Amino acid sequence: MQLILNNIFMILQLSHFIEPATLDVLCEDVSKLDFNSGQQTAGHAVRSLKNNEQIILDNEKPAALAMLLKQLQQNSLFQAACLPRQFARVMLNRYQEGMQYGDHVDDAFIAGVRTDVSFTLCLTSKDSYEGGELVLCDSSGERSWKLDKGEALVYPSTYLHRVNPVSGGTRTAMVGWLQSKVRHPHQREILFELKQSSTHEFNTQGKSEQYDRLSKSYSNLLRQWAD
Repeated sequence: MQLILNNIFMILQLSHFIEPATLDVLCEDVSKLDFNSGQQTAGHAVRSLKNNEQIILDNEKPAALAMLLKQLQQNSLFQAACLPRQFARVMLNRYQEGMQYGDHVDDAFIAGVRTDVSFTLCLTSKDSYEGGELVLCDSSGERSWKLDKGEALVYPSTYLHRVNPVSGGTRTAMVGWLQSKVRHPHQREILFELKQSSTHEFNTQGKSEQYDRLSKSYSNLLRQWAD
């Protein structure tokens, strides 16, 4: 697990949370699905910037995608970082050679659900495609990630971001948006760090006085900040 702090907004990179053999089977199932044009969900301002393929998964999900989402939801770091209340939308996107998605910010509401956290779970090996980096932008500049198969990037939906042009191969990913129980990313970051600290204290020292203090602080801040 890699934790990256960029200004006050937490970015979480997850890897090795899906058993490799299971991941291979699920990715093979995904490769057989029929994709549609990404223009279906492109707003007017970004229609000329969005060139990809997608499968929208609002209601019934293919079994492979349902399993991938379940694997992500069951990850303790994902839960601690996101504090998910409900998912707005989960979908697949695919970028073949020449495809990209220019600078944009995710909609504040998708399917009537406020979007606090966005995530991308890559389903293709980084050696099998060229380009296709996920780039997040803020006042300090830009930072890019070329995700490998089974790696996920979780970040606040407030970021301006893009997917660089794919210059070779194919990049496929599961992407999604969720509403958190805690609206503000700075507060989610504090809660995440407290949760990790209390877990470490319990695992190394048991139910100590320090664990009780950390646990109390976490619970009371969550009670204060939760919507």
